[in-house]
Amino acid sequence: MSPDQRRPKTWLITTAAALGIALGAAGIAGAITGGSSSGASSTSGSSTSGASAATAAPNPATAPNGPGETLLTGTTAEKVKAAALAAVPGGTIIRIETDSDGSPYEAHVTKSDGSQVTVKVDASFAVTSTESGFGGPGGGAPHALPNGAPAASTGA
Repeated sequence: MSPDQRRPKTWLITTAAALGIALGAAGIAGAITGGSSSGASSTSGSSTSGASAATAAPNPATAPNGPGETLLTGTTAEKVKAAALAAVPGGTIIRIETDSDGSPYEAHVTKSDGSQVTVKVDASFAVTSTESGFGGPGGGAPHALPNGAPAASTGA
């Protein structure tokens, strides 16, 4: 093969390699920045000091329910909401759902300081624990209830 005949083949291989590297880099960058979602993300807690950990956590308002969990509605939802807000004064309910990790119900709440907690509620609509963060299997440790009483752990 003459040098003139190799140029198109070399150019094609070089272009394909460069394109592959560019696409791979774009894929890695997309994975690092949170995937390919095209919606605007809300980072209302970003002005709070120490919010970097909360910002990295999934948004419970838009995250899918855990396996075996469903959103609550009606009277049950209202009772769980009332119990959760009594346990977290000044909080804002993000969502209320069944719980597949120890309690019948849980409420995801944003506290007045911007941090998130998961409030576990039993079948009698009594708060059994309040866990730091979004929750999930092995979520945060139980904290004391607002009245100063220690929260009961619902796990084994």
